[in-house]
Amino acid sequence: MTTTRKGRENKDERLLVIACGMIAREVLAVKEQLALDHLELTCLPAEFHYYPDRIPPAMDKAISEAKAEGYSRIFVGYADCGTGGMLDAVCEKHGVERMEGAHCFAFYQGIDAFEAAGDRDMLAFYMTDFLCRQFEAFFIKPLGLDRHPELAADYFGNYEKLVYLAQTDNPELDKVAEDAAEMLGLAYEKRFTGYGDLTKALAGAAILPA
Repeated sequence: MTTTRKGRENKDERLLVIACGMIAREVLAVKEQLALDHLELTCLPAEFHYYPDRIPPAMDKAISEAKAEGYSRIFVGYADCGTGGMLDAVCEKHGVERMEGAHCFAFYQGIDAFEAAGDRDMLAFYMTDFLCRQFEAFFIKPLGLDRHPELAADYFGNYEKLVYLAQTDNPELDKVAEDAAEMLGLAYEKRFTGYGDLTKALAGAAILPA
């Protein structure tokens, strides 16, 4: 678990966001953008993206520890993320809220836009800024594509296109996504989403108590 917490005299004002490591940079960007000085961040490992069964118990522990440290305002920086409702059970247990939606690909686009694109994105492979930055570490090496690139057809043969959901306008990341689409034999599409519903959710969660 990584953390960017810092002490404050008035603990009731602090908002602790316990988020997926895959959106840490984005949470901090929104914090700076909205001047949410009382927002503090701690993250569960980004690799849990591939092991959703690990998210609920880890979140349960993280929330319990945060409450023991004196945090009374906690927001869960996850959508359901493949937990099949188990994360919701943890949130309900502790009386906290999480990001709306099925996963970050949904809330980056905005839930309404994601649902509207459902049929045409049925065979889409999504990438984000994080996944572009970590393409080697999260896809190439674990799947052995650095040694056996021919396996790409086996792993990604059921997809038709790669959709890069861009949080920032970064030509280097765009190039990574384009190259990935070419390597995987997929059509390429870029959608600039910015931070999507993450901005609204954090702004709402960070409203200070009267």
